[in-house]
Amino acid sequence: MITQICAVESFEEAKSLVEIGVDYIGVVVGITDKYSGVLNPEQAKTVLLGVAGQAKKVVLPFTESFKDIIAIAQETNPDILHIVAEPCVFLLTDFIALKKQVPHIKIMRTIPVTDEKSIGMAKEYDGIADYLLLDSRSKKNNQIGITGETHDWNISRKIVQSVSVPVILAGGIGPDNVVESILTVNPFGVDSKTKTEIPGSNKKDIEKIKNFVRLAKTTKYRQ
Repeated sequence: MITQICAVESFEEAKSLVEIGVDYIGVVVGITDKYSGVLNPEQAKTVLLGVAGQAKKVVLPFTESFKDIIAIAQETNPDILHIVAEPCVFLLTDFIALKKQVPHIKIMRTIPVTDEKSIGMAKEYDGIADYLLLDSRSKKNNQIGITGETHDWNISRKIVQSVSVPVILAGGIGPDNVVESILTVNPFGVDSKTKTEIPGSNKKDIEKIKNFVRLAKTTKYRQ
């Protein structure tokens, strides 16, 4: 079971996550760093220096601009580029064009899980995206991700059963429910942010992440 922790903000934090055994370690990158938790490309490269060994470097562009996403990808050169832009804005055609621009980088696509229509959206990216990440859409402001909210895992399970690409499950997952999420969905991997941070900050809670990783790695899906 792959584990992913994103929105890492320091070299030391990244290094600690590698030592814990986190597989995919991500940073949120914008052209500027004026938003909390968003790094500029130079800051991101410094953080990613802490990612070594088997761990993979993941970059989440904080933009819906095709041009800026290309620039961020080329400057940071991650193992995985994670596209979280709204699917209705950054279209499938944009995604295909992006893959041609950075053929050496694996690309992950966030699919917001809301209802059965999400299954169809996921299928559109099957065989095109290298990974899918299933996340929650906020009931309060319609935001995708960083909500701390879970979604209907039964829909997520149907997506896993319907596509051939690896699927990472996100959305309100932490040490308290990661076992249940794996047993319900049978994903390729699990992602955590809000439930493995120190409350009121973007800092990672190392003990919570240790528990999250341990539980994820020792839970086996039962057919």
